[in-house]
Amino acid sequence: MVYIGIDPGLDGAIAAITSHQKGLVIIDTPTVKVGKKREMDAKQAASILKSLRVPKGNKSWSVAKQPQVICALEKVHSMPKQGVASTFTFGKGYGIWLGLLTAFQIPFELVLPQAWKKLMLSGGSKEKGASILRVQQLFPGADVHLKKHDGRADALLLAEYIRRTTNH
Repeated sequence: MVYIGIDPGLDGAIAAITSHQKGLVIIDTPTVKVGKKREMDAKQAASILKSLRVPKGNKSWSVAKQPQVICALEKVHSMPKQGVASTFTFGKGYGIWLGLLTAFQIPFELVLPQAWKKLMLSGGSKEKGASILRVQQLFPGADVHLKKHDGRADALLLAEYIRRTTNH
């Protein structure tokens, strides 16, 4: 079974793990510069999702060809005091991932941040740095060491959340 987690922000990521956390892959959300701003690169995101492979021993699993796959997509919404442009950009990334998962017929669940953080950050802080610390505890080999890797950490914790909560 392959479990995918997606943090849909521009600084987010897509992460995938196999059952028992044997294989692991994390890929930053692809972006492109448009004028002075960054936007999600939908074409590259589609390519990543279509060709995503998760290591399994000496081989790797192609997620697109794997019948046993489920994804947790963080269900985002606008936040108080967030600017209109940033809210639109955030929502656009969420919509792109939602469309790609649907187009590639990858089963998914929309997961509120409060739900996955309650389980995955139980007993600790719910701040961005807490996600990085938790990933370092659960996945010591994951490339999640810098403060800017909070999107990677969130995506990986979403994948672990769906692994722990799904009946697959």
